[in-house]
Amino acid sequence: MRRKLATRIAGYSAAYEAWRVDASRWFDRLDLAPDLAEDIGSRRWLRGLGTMVGLGAVALACWPDLTPLEARPAMPRGEAVDSEMRSQMILPLALGADSGRRMGPTQAVIPLKSAPERPQIQMVVTLAPGDSFASMLRRAGVAGEDIDRAAALVGQAVAVGDIQPGTQMDLILGRRTAPGQPRPLDSLSFRARFDLELALTRPGVGEVNPDGTPVIPAGPLALQRNVIRVDETPLRLRGVVGSSLYRSMRAAGVPASAVQEYLKALDAQIDMEREVRPTDEFDIILAYRRAATGERMAGQLLYAGIDRSGNPRTQLMRWGSEGRFYEASGVGEQRRGLLAPVPGAVTSNFGMRRHPILGYTRMHAGIDFKAGYGTPIVAVSDGRVSSAGRSGGCGIQVRLEHGGGLATRYCHMSRMAVAPGMSVRRGQVIGYVGSTGLSTGPHLHYEMYRGGRVINPATVQFVSRALLSGTELIDFRRQLIKLKEIEVGAALKDLAPAEGEVKEPVREIDKVAGPTPAPKPPVPRKP
Repeated sequence: MRRKLATRIAGYSAAYEAWRVDASRWFDRLDLAPDLAEDIGSRRWLRGLGTMVGLGAVALACWPDLTPLEARPAMPRGEAVDSEMRSQMILPLALGADSGRRMGPTQAVIPLKSAPERPQIQMVVTLAPGDSFASMLRRAGVAGEDIDRAAALVGQAVAVGDIQPGTQMDLILGRRTAPGQPRPLDSLSFRARFDLELALTRPGVGEVNPDGTPVIPAGPLALQRNVIRVDETPLRLRGVVGSSLYRSMRAAGVPASAVQEYLKALDAQIDMEREVRPTDEFDIILAYRRAATGERMAGQLLYAGIDRSGNPRTQLMRWGSEGRFYEASGVGEQRRGLLAPVPGAVTSNFGMRRHPILGYTRMHAGIDFKAGYGTPIVAVSDGRVSSAGRSGGCGIQVRLEHGGGLATRYCHMSRMAVAPGMSVRRGQVIGYVGSTGLSTGPHLHYEMYRGGRVINPATVQFVSRALLSGTELIDFRRQLIKLKEIEVGAALKDLAPAEGEVKEPVREIDKVAGPTPAPKPPVPRKP
């Protein structure tokens, strides 16, 4: 019986498998759900579309009912309750909420005839670029007579026009004398200079009566000067050049503007790409100011140096009223030759050529640079303006005398930026590219003369020097020794408080706790 039962079960299994295979083939031939992206418009595609529409209809027919369920409210409802709840609901006003306009009043609330104004208004105002001190206070709502008084008092300490744009001022406006009138100025304080704070206060500001009520300020404004102690020890930073001198200096804490000035000063003296190695050390000294209040301000570059193997290789120090950099020997040297007068390509070289306007061959006594209209033209080296103005076919031109019988001329300008007799520095703008005179378009015609005779500017490489001597050289070397004695990073330390300088605590908890006791010195351990 066991064998018969096993045989019968095996027969059923084989029959089911055969039926399953036949059903699968039938459904496969039926193809009820074909890909609707293929054979669009065919009978097979229409059969698949019918399947999709039929399934969608069945889904919509079986969609549940979304009617909200109603339940008994958790609290009693009524007109009074709804009014009070509406005043406290966080809903937009368009939906009936009163939040932000009023809170649900009770019978104990007594309506006011008029809303009282704040006795004082504290604000921070900023002097915008191109704005004036008076107009800034006027926009803040200060009365006109107080504006005049404040400007006069501030003018006793600093010129009102010298206040830097971006200066923030703390303002306190008092109570109006009458409805619609501007508020009086009770207090004004700001940082006028790095070493000076100014405060204008009216008597009674910040004071409290014995009964605890604030004192109403009265009387004229008074000026109070707070001179801030400032240390001007220069900032000296050193570090290894590495793969990128700029990144190494920025990582050492040198400001970006000082890095640019440092690179510009060295580039005028040495070839930065060939003469500076990754193992060299940079040495930079900046003018630096530290205020007792914690502010710091970096100034101009004073010293730029490159050391190799512990010995100075290049030392440049700023000296003189013109701010020129000199080497440690007292010689200011320019080794990189002439600057390009404009940042453009050469379109016509020095020599014989066919003139584009006159139509015949003649000598082209200069070099033409391609440049757009209005491009700045700079002096190729230090010099003096010997002539400036119109000059025939050259148009508007400027001629510079560089000493040693060497001179340069710049033609076809649209306008000039210098006048005859002026002294110009290397890289200073002397005019702008144009197309005046015999010119077919905006460009710069650049000429060079030696001993009054025209020469090819491309063949000239010269060195200009500024030499110190006598007592000026002695003073220069003394200043250099003094700068080199500055400790590296000494100016980055906090300025030690002077005698009598005690910072008042700002937080109330610090005032209650009193001053922090000084730490006890460590006890030496016995060996």
